[in-house]
Amino acid sequence: MNDLFWPGDHRAGAVMSDTALLAALAAVENAWLTVLVEAGIAPAAAAADLTALVSEADLEDIATAAERDGNPVTALVGLLRECATADTATWLHRGLTSQDVLDTALMLCLRDGLTALTEALDEQVNALIGLTEQHRDTPMLTHTLAQPALPGTAARKFANWLAGVLDAVDALKALPALTVSSGGAAGTFAATTELAGSPAAALALARNWADVLGLAQAFPWHTNRALITRTGDALVGCCDAWGHIANDVAAGVRTGELAEGSGGGSSTMPHKNNPVLTVLLRRAALTTSQLGATLHAASAASVDERADGGWHVEWSTLRTLVRRSLVAASQATDLLLGLRVDTARAATNQQEAQGIYAEQQTMAALADRPPAARYLGTTDLLVDAALQRARHHLKEAQ
Repeated sequence: MNDLFWPGDHRAGAVMSDTALLAALAAVENAWLTVLVEAGIAPAAAAADLTALVSEADLEDIATAAERDGNPVTALVGLLRECATADTATWLHRGLTSQDVLDTALMLCLRDGLTALTEALDEQVNALIGLTEQHRDTPMLTHTLAQPALPGTAARKFANWLAGVLDAVDALKALPALTVSSGGAAGTFAATTELAGSPAAALALARNWADVLGLAQAFPWHTNRALITRTGDALVGCCDAWGHIANDVAAGVRTGELAEGSGGGSSTMPHKNNPVLTVLLRRAALTTSQLGATLHAASAASVDERADGGWHVEWSTLRTLVRRSLVAASQATDLLLGLRVDTARAATNQQEAQGIYAEQQTMAALADRPPAARYLGTTDLLVDAALQRARHHLKEAQ
């Protein structure tokens, strides 16, 4: 995909695209029909590969028809019934409601997005380990409230970035399992129970459906949207971490200490080497928090057994949040892999800073001892702790 309004959108590939959602919707319907046939509820003649009955060419018709019913599932089911045999047409979608199908399809799309995001984060962890180790002794002035503060090292800055990325990793790891959404029209499994013959058999069908799709089983969550909001929060947390890195890089570019490996040009100033990845990462961090907030607002708008608008807000919001997070993930990886550190400039900037040892002199006088040769506190220990945490994560991820 490409998006002139969001440079870099192509980095997200097909994840959460219209094509991906259509394929997921068909896969969800196909899996349910398979389960009904395997359970002996639908006749063997009803078995079919529903995914083969739809293609990208059907997107426009389904998208247009979706306005009539407020979601694309009814239009898809209508198309499948037109193309299928009589037995298949009779039995497909029986026991499901549109929200079951769409929520479950979103989980399939989301799974692809989270997998790609996890891989990118691991690559960033490796890159930051390398930067931290390489620049353990590189002087780099610290700043607080945009002013020179105390002596520091580049390793400490990079270790701080590393901790932020690892926090984002932990938030993703803490997410609950992606589940099917089942329950039928009012979340009671009424139709499925009627088909299966008992409540226990109805729940067994839902469990088998989840197994076929490679998702977890869950009780109906039509108006309990914690899975969506928690996922959104984790994605926003990733973009927060990358935003922090981008802000520090932007500041380092101003002082001449940091530079992108391959910056962007200017349409009119040939001397420019713009930190474009940095700028685009800041863009993501500035916009994704609102998308996460929208998911919470949609969740809070849930009502009765099926929401009348709140649910409908989620789909495009989640798609945009996932895609923008994947774009930012790819850009952050490129930024870190190509980041350049001007060690001489960093050392000079720290050496020329005024007043950065005043605090040390005060503390040494209070302690009645000569000032230490290095005023770095526990910097080395903090760096070691971040590196140890990172290596432990990578070992677990293997």
